[in-house]
Amino acid sequence: MDGFYDIDRIVERIISGRDGVTYEEALALSRDCSTEVLESAAAKVTAACSSKKFDTCSIVNAKSGRCPEDCHWCAQSAHYHTGAAEYPLKPVDEMLNAAKESWKHGIGRFSFVTSGKALSDKDVNKICETAAAIRKECGISLCMSSGLLDRQQLERIKAAGISRYHCNLESAPSFFGKLCSTHSQQQKTDTLNTAREVGLEICSGGIIGMGETEQQRIELAFALKKSGVLSVPINILCPVKGTPLAEMPLIGDDEVLRCVALFRLIMPKAYLRFAGGVARFSEDTMVRAYRAGINAAILGDMLTTAGEDILTNMKRIRGAGYEF
Repeated sequence: MDGFYDIDRIVERIISGRDGVTYEEALALSRDCSTEVLESAAAKVTAACSSKKFDTCSIVNAKSGRCPEDCHWCAQSAHYHTGAAEYPLKPVDEMLNAAKESWKHGIGRFSFVTSGKALSDKDVNKICETAAAIRKECGISLCMSSGLLDRQQLERIKAAGISRYHCNLESAPSFFGKLCSTHSQQQKTDTLNTAREVGLEICSGGIIGMGETEQQRIELAFALKKSGVLSVPINILCPVKGTPLAEMPLIGDDEVLRCVALFRLIMPKAYLRFAGGVARFSEDTMVRAYRAGINAAILGDMLTTAGEDILTNMKRIRGAGYEF
């Protein structure tokens, strides 16, 4: 590559304080650069522009199953028979103990995650009660992921001490409609905008490996950037038997590394957060991903899949040059 799309010049420009790559540049880099070249460029941007303090969080599957939405990747959708656990909102004490355990392991943030399009006011009240109990007993920051909450509900969770709201865009705007028909991506964006308006931080990312192209991964990254998201979970699809994506081939290490690198070049200052589906990747791939841009992670178990041992992961993260 040469001229405007010279990757060395682009990296110098990003590091000098300007924004990340343009959409046209990202497409050109995707087309013309090897994974190794993208990784090297992203590592330089990460070293110069991104936080060296690794951001950690954990989640509790606070309410599981029987979701009315038809998201094709999801084990908890009532449209599919997957054998996923089904239960109402967990008791306050159970969620409190989970938060205290995360705090004991040095994890910085704890998130309530619930199935369903949204929560009832009764369940929102219970989450607020739990948040108040956690804040009394430990200093862990709190996050919530409960679908399309309305403004009043978001105001209530903010008042209860929850500081961040999560709602994934999941995939590129051009691809989302092929994966879900019961709600739109615009509804998700509207929820994130409302959360920000009431004073909450916002967290949003997606799932890689659902049949999208690399160009659509770039499209997702720019949609997230446009929304002003600085915490970006990157999930890797774990095909679930019984869902429409059950037979989707697993993406390889190379695709994951390219995705991380491109996301970092597009969003130089964001926390790129490894989330579900990454435990199957090799030690080498994980370390390369950290150096290319991953500076945050959900540690411990995920919603319907097992995560990696927390201490093992922390040791690897320190080895990649981060601190906690």
